[in-house]
Amino acid sequence: MKAPLESARPVLLVTGIAAGFGVSIAAEFAAAGYDVLGLARSSQAPAHAVQLVAQAGGRYTHLACDITRPAEAAEVLRPHAGRIDVLVHNAAMLLIKDFAETTADEFEQVWRVCSLGAFVAGQIVLPQMAARGSGTVIFSGATAGRRGAAKFAAFASAKFALRGLAQSLAREYGPKGVHVAHVVLDGLIDEAQTDQRFGPAPSGRMEPQALARAYLGLATQHPSAWTHELDLRPFAGRF
Repeated sequence: MKAPLESARPVLLVTGIAAGFGVSIAAEFAAAGYDVLGLARSSQAPAHAVQLVAQAGGRYTHLACDITRPAEAAEVLRPHAGRIDVLVHNAAMLLIKDFAETTADEFEQVWRVCSLGAFVAGQIVLPQMAARGSGTVIFSGATAGRRGAAKFAAFASAKFALRGLAQSLAREYGPKGVHVAHVVLDGLIDEAQTDQRFGPAPSGRMEPQALARAYLGLATQHPSAWTHELDLRPFAGRF
């Protein structure tokens, strides 16, 4: 277990951190003065995360655990929980499959990553934020959290659940000084894993750095004008 961060800088926790959008979030917040905790199943930090955070004057600490296992996540996160100022739950599992061919195990695992993972991280971090009277929690949603397309039964139901969780937590913890926001990522993010799944595209995708700036903006809003739900989509997106 890694020792807790000891720094005057605020701390960002990103669950499901990976090359692309997750690392962009880490870099953007580091440039704004944050140290970064990156959590993933892999014990290896994503490429460039340590370097980009260090270049911005921050410290990157990689935490390895399965966020869907509450006891394991608590053991890894609790030593740091009191210092986390911003939580971004970015862990997700996309399944595009005919409903009749989707197994119960697959359906459950998608929900565990997208929704249960948010619950687990929130239960560890939110009480500490509420005790301080400050903090920001951002849940990365998706188009599927607004409408369920064909072959998206598992993913859409999990993202609908995440959206409902965000609304409930915002109403419970907002009066305690904690900003809870849900971001609808209504499009494909321009990163390697998108190319691997859908093939390359010359334009029309969302730039990870631009998304990360929007997340930082949520974390810096004045309590008198908090955004709860933010829609982000590329210029060419249909909605």
